[in-house]
Amino acid sequence: MKVRVDDECSACGVCEDICPEVFELGDEKAEVKENPVPAEYEEQCREAAEECPTESIIIEE
Repeated sequence: MKVRVDDECSACGVCEDICPEVFELGDEKAEVKENPVPAEYEEQCREAAEECPTESIIIEE
């Protein structure tokens, strides 16, 4: 699966807290470090998308 972060991201850090292997905070928004997402982190990545307060994490399967 692939994932991206749209421009609505508020850089709150929730995704990085849940799945630091895939997400990290950039200057203005979260950034994706691993794309495609390694299989072992897919569940954490989905959780990060669900918990994102601005719904900025887009999962592309």
